[in-house]
Amino acid sequence: MKIKPKNEIFSLCEKVASPLGIEVVEIEFKQGKNPSLTVYIDKEGGVDLDSCEKFHRAVDLPLDELDPTYGAPYTLNVSSLGVDRPFRTEKDFLSHIGEMVEIKLYSSIRGKKQFDGVLCSYTPEAITVRVNDKDTFTIDIKNIVKINEYIDFE
Repeated sequence: MKIKPKNEIFSLCEKVASPLGIEVVEIEFKQGKNPSLTVYIDKEGGVDLDSCEKFHRAVDLPLDELDPTYGAPYTLNVSSLGVDRPFRTEKDFLSHIGEMVEIKLYSSIRGKKQFDGVLCSYTPEAITVRVNDKDTFTIDIKNIVKINEYIDFE
């Protein structure tokens, strides 16, 4: 199935979301037997079911007019980011500086491929993490499989 450029769909969604106090963080198009477009949103104070419904209703007609799939049917989904969503953008990293994060690596550092620690700094090339309140080291961004907010289940 042919779809319009992702940046065009994202831009339209942003225009609809902004007046609602909602931020579009990511869009994802899945093809296959049941094609779907999922728009991931965020907002101050968190996303609830009402936020998702409000945005879905507001973006439905503009998306129909844009026709992102050139007439092919698809399902529109609106979702929150989820607490374990991996950091993908500079904003994701910068907004979590000083907070606990979980990091999974391709290649081990100091004999480990997984760390929990405080994100101290970020550049597009590397992050600095403090582990055990004393041990600080730098990790190359290319070595990170996944980094997300630390989830404490206690």
